[in-house]
Amino acid sequence: MAINYNGDISVVLDTQHRTPGNLRAFVQATIRSIRTGKSSDVRFGSTEKIEVIPMMTRKMEYSYKDGEDYVFSDPETYETVTIMSDVVGDACKYLIENAMVTVTLVEDKPVEIELPSSVILTVKDAPDGVRGDSANNVQKAITMETGITVQAPLFIKTGEKIKIDTRTGKYMERA
Repeated sequence: MAINYNGDISVVLDTQHRTPGNLRAFVQATIRSIRTGKSSDVRFGSTEKIEVIPMMTRKMEYSYKDGEDYVFSDPETYETVTIMSDVVGDACKYLIENAMVTVTLVEDKPVEIELPSSVILTVKDAPDGVRGDSANNVQKAITMETGITVQAPLFIKTGEKIKIDTRTGKYMERA
C-alpha cells in the first residue's frame, strides 16, 4: 500500500506487528519514498492515524532501455512511461522486448514492477555437456539473452528457448 508519511508519499515494502514484553504493541514498517527513492524503517503506534493513498495497476509492455532507465508502453493507449532502474530492480534480468508486466502506479508515478511467474528466454551460450556425466541429474551453467546465468540440464543447446521461474531464477522446462 501507499501512505502519506511526513507529507511525503511512500510505498510500504514490509511490515511486522510487534508486541514486546510489557510495552505497547507497534507496527515496524519499511517504507520507500516515491520522491527521493530512499528506504527507511519507521514505527507506528496503535493510536497513530495513517492516510492511505490509492494505488493503481496497469498492464504494460517493455519497449526498450534508455541509458539507465527502462521505457514501457501501455498497449491500449500507446502512452510511454520511463521507469528508473532502481524501481525496476532485479526484474531487469528477465525483461525482453514486448514482455508484458504489471506496473503499480501511485499518483501516476511508477513504484513497482511485477513480472509474470515465468518467462521464456533464448539461450545465448550453452557449453557442451561432458560424456559420462549423466549418472545423476547433472546441471550446467548457461547464459541467457538478457545476460543472466541459469543452471539447466546438459541437453540444453545454444539457440533453444527455455522457461525460467522469475521468483527463483531457476530452469523450469523447454519452451
